[in-house]
Amino acid sequence: MTIEVYFNPACSKSRRARELLEARGVDAVYRDYQKAPPSRAELERLATLLGIDDPRKMMRSGEDLYRELGVDAASRDDVLDILAAHPQLLERPIVVSGDRAVIARPPERALELLGS
Repeated sequence: MTIEVYFNPACSKSRRARELLEARGVDAVYRDYQKAPPSRAELERLATLLGIDDPRKMMRSGEDLYRELGVDAASRDDVLDILAAHPQLLERPIVVSGDRAVIARPPERALELLGS
């Protein structure tokens, strides 16, 4: 089964998740989501796989941009549009395996998808 990781190489949590997966021999696909941003449809799919109704739960709410864009007061549809337009607000790393996903914070959460 292919494992995909929404990844930011500048993020220590992303790098740690990669180290943990590689140490277990997992050959994952690492997607730098800032260079290859997910579409709105992909963000909808991620929310479903994560089991969340509110896409704010997969956003970096501590970022200044989050507040500047008024994400807290936005509708669900607007939140997805904001996230598609500003991928830097996507929480990281997000690890996807089949029909499941986790926000790997802490990075060890990535291992939940391996059955370990």
